[in-house]
Amino acid sequence: MTRSPRPRRSMSRHSVSRRTSAIGGAAASALLLFGCAPEPGPPSVAASDVVADELDAPWSVAFHDGTALVSERDSARVLEIDAEGEVREVAVIDGVAAGGEGGLLGLAVHEGELYTYFTAAEENRVERRAIGGEPGALALGAPETVIDDIPAAGNHNGGRIAFGPDGMLYVTTGDAGDRDSAQDVDALSGKILRLTPEGDVPDDNPFEGSPVYSYGHRNPQGIGWDAAGTMYAAEFGQDTWDELNVIEPGGDYGWPEVEGIAGDADFIDPVQQWAPEAASPSGLAVTASEILIANLRGERLRVVPLDDLSTSTERLVGELGRLRDVVVAPEGEVWVMTNNTDGRGSPRGGDDRIVLLDG
Repeated sequence: MTRSPRPRRSMSRHSVSRRTSAIGGAAASALLLFGCAPEPGPPSVAASDVVADELDAPWSVAFHDGTALVSERDSARVLEIDAEGEVREVAVIDGVAAGGEGGLLGLAVHEGELYTYFTAAEENRVERRAIGGEPGALALGAPETVIDDIPAAGNHNGGRIAFGPDGMLYVTTGDAGDRDSAQDVDALSGKILRLTPEGDVPDDNPFEGSPVYSYGHRNPQGIGWDAAGTMYAAEFGQDTWDELNVIEPGGDYGWPEVEGIAGDADFIDPVQQWAPEAASPSGLAVTASEILIANLRGERLRVVPLDDLSTSTERLVGELGRLRDVVVAPEGEVWVMTNNTDGRGSPRGGDDRIVLLDG
């Protein structure tokens, strides 16, 4: 069930503080503005580990020539982060209709263009824009539609986009509250889509003339590939099981007929499942040896070894609150994004933030 978002803060976030001083400054400002201090940041996260903070419902991170670009769901802003943790607004994406779980969601970068997945007034769609300028002064060109008419709702919008090792654009879509549409290969909802960078349907897609790559999904929000090209996806279940799936072209992952591991030959079972209170998986990243999954309700980073997909360990349990995304930065560092200002979390001093994962 979708809960009403918390009241938005009135303070401007157009200037975001540096790694070493941000947490204390944010707490002091909040004390002056609101008359009480927010919850302190977790003691296990040192200021030197903070890539950026004071973000407002951030959703996705992508990289352009080494510069991090971040989406904010409700403000529809695209931000750039420099090496000192300074954050600058690059653009506000026109046409975003934020509400519930919808808004400006996934980002991807390909050949000098920024791809954005967002909720508009009556649909979800993907656009692309040329990225111009130098770091510290990046700008976006005019939008071109890649795909539109993806069903939208207050929740279950999917929203993750990424380019695979084949150079194709993959798009996760939720069922948008229409459960049965996930089983309809003629519908765009409840799917993982595969497109050319321009938005055309590749000739080798599993369903002729269709962008649908896999179906039977409820609300997938994390995708990634290992070095061998195997694709993985993390998915929100209903009330029983959240999932980690190995994605096969044309595969049926069962929703709404089954949830979790069903042992039904008509559907592809997940390789792992977890109770939603310990998971609610969103962003996913793949390293040389592990799959990393950011969990919202579960407030933890799950680590799945590539050599044994049936097992996992947990990190950061309860330390940072809700986790929306995890990415591997260009230098090989792992970045984890919190999501405590999204209306369902409990913001702490400095939230929301991106931090470095130690070890």
